Amino acid sequence: MHWRIFLATVIYVNGIHASGILYPRPSESRETLTLDGIWKFAIANRTEQDKGFKEKWYAVPLHHNVEVIDMPVPSSYNDVTQDPKIRDHIGWAWYQREFFLPKSWKSQRVTIRFGSVNYYAVVWINGVEVTNHSGGYLPFTVKITDYLKFGHLNWITVAVNNTLTPWTIPQGKIVYHNDSQRYPAGYYEQQYNFDFFNFAGIHRPVVLSATPKTYIDDITINTTSVTDSLGVIFYSVELGGPKIAAYSVVAEIYDAQHRLVGQAKGLKGEISINNPNLWWPRGMNESVGYLYTLKIQLWNDAKNVEGDVYRLPFGIRFIEWNSTGVYINGKSVYFKGFGRHEDAILRGRGLDLVTLTKDYNLMRWIEANAFRTSHYPYSEELMDLADQQGFLVIDEVPAVGLDNFDDELLEAHMQTLKELVQRDKNRPAVVVWSIGNEPQSQKQVSAHYFERVANYTRSLDLARPVTMVLAQSYASDLAAQFLDVICINRYFGWYSDTGHSELITYQMIKEVTAWHDKHLKPVLVTEYGAGALAGLHTDPPVVWTEDYQVVLMEQNFKAFDQLRQMGFLIGEMIWNFADFATPQEYFRPTGCMKGVFTRERQPKFAAHFLRRRYAQLT
Repeated sequence: MHWRIFLATVIYVNGIHASGILYPRPSESRETLTLDGIWKFAIANRTEQDKGFKEKWYAVPLHHNVEVIDMPVPSSYNDVTQDPKIRDHIGWAWYQREFFLPKSWKSQRVTIRFGSVNYYAVVWINGVEVTNHSGGYLPFTVKITDYLKFGHLNWITVAVNNTLTPWTIPQGKIVYHNDSQRYPAGYYEQQYNFDFFNFAGIHRPVVLSATPKTYIDDITINTTSVTDSLGVIFYSVELGGPKIAAYSVVAEIYDAQHRLVGQAKGLKGEISINNPNLWWPRGMNESVGYLYTLKIQLWNDAKNVEGDVYRLPFGIRFIEWNSTGVYINGKSVYFKGFGRHEDAILRGRGLDLVTLTKDYNLMRWIEANAFRTSHYPYSEELMDLADQQGFLVIDEVPAVGLDNFDDELLEAHMQTLKELVQRDKNRPAVVVWSIGNEPQSQKQVSAHYFERVANYTRSLDLARPVTMVLAQSYASDLAAQFLDVICINRYFGWYSDTGHSELITYQMIKEVTAWHDKHLKPVLVTEYGAGALAGLHTDPPVVWTEDYQVVLMEQNFKAFDQLRQMGFLIGEMIWNFADFATPQEYFRPTGCMKGVFTRERQPKFAAHFLRRRYAQLT
């Protein structure tokens, strides 16, 4: 069987996922057990992609059938070894490990949750397929109680496939090369139209959870009204499991000092908080990132015993927007920050708490207040710190460079948006939904496509504006008309008129003004910048030097200052926070060098220059 056809037969077969995707937090009623650590790992030969399924590698220990190595989870597998075949692997990779469970969990509901696996994942417990998932950047969970052996050894197998197609989010394609003078028979490669490396593997934590059989499945929090003296919080709870009717719901809100400040009963309700502490972004108030905790507790009235308990951090704030601005708690916001990537040496896109914490320290040092999750949803651990530290987040799905706007792609796009909003809907840091980056939005067919995507996003959440990051000309683009905020990427003096820094200020002012005049919507510059090799200098400055990177920034700053005075520019985000890995390309020396920090998180001259800029912006 052709391996690409076989791929389609494996995915979407058994995708049974709970409606809620709450982060696995221990409580009085909940226990968690991490499966992070060293797993066994093997890759399928590129000419025998279906071998693992035919030989049922999921049914026996991996070492019986194939060459096996150790692999850390979470991490990308690409940069862990010295083997280029693993770094550049296309297709199926296999993970496996053993585990035990406490006997006390036998009477509980046990689930397994993956923070993210890129891109396709199929999961077996003790040789039985329990779920699969498509999409590389969002969590999925499944109940596995019936497949476990309590008091005995269990094993888990995960097959991961990083193949991208015209109908995945993001898109890609497998290209077969038929020139026998240059390529052996059957040679193929993965191509994609984005400029970051397609890291693969189990990228985020794998967690087993035990909850009562009747459990809290989902929680939604909305701020319905806020004044200086009163905040009104609407909550709703979804339950799962048997005998739901036997349980009542108690909702309590605690402040940051763990004091009870409000309560209610029922699956839905409103809770009023007197003199609330609002959630504020950095630089807009002395109180930054203030979080309350909503405690939801089930109570079995007939037996007079406690049931499931879950605690959810949240912030009280409200968002408004109009033709010229975005407002948090009634105050105008100016976004000053970065496009970023989840990217680190050796770990790739795998969750790395050291790098994650370092990055926040650097963003605070540089006086930023915002970032975009370019070009995919970031880890929940990273997003937690944004909530806590008061960073504004433009939350983006991995719809990069979209083309081929058909119904199959639309279905995948909407599913990804649904999963993103489900995961991040309660986060105060998330203030804008981004439905994509740099699509082919000049094509006529894209207009109806993005109208549907934007309206679908609003059907999921009306409390936040919808944007998309645009790269086409304002004259030909057909998507901006459906957005609330216009985001544009413009590289004057770099990709266009390379080296002509004297044109940057003029061109940026003309460009941003044209977008606003056409659509009468606020505009945010989400990307501008230049590549710079750390330590490379010339005078006068030329491209690829640290000196030219700063000159380009300086000329953009002049434009931003004038545009802000005009009243419709709402922010500037340099590309990029740090250098990052890309596909191997002759015009990129080991990666994208547009970072103001190196990939090792050391500052270039641009970082100091940007710090001075952001410190002056209010």
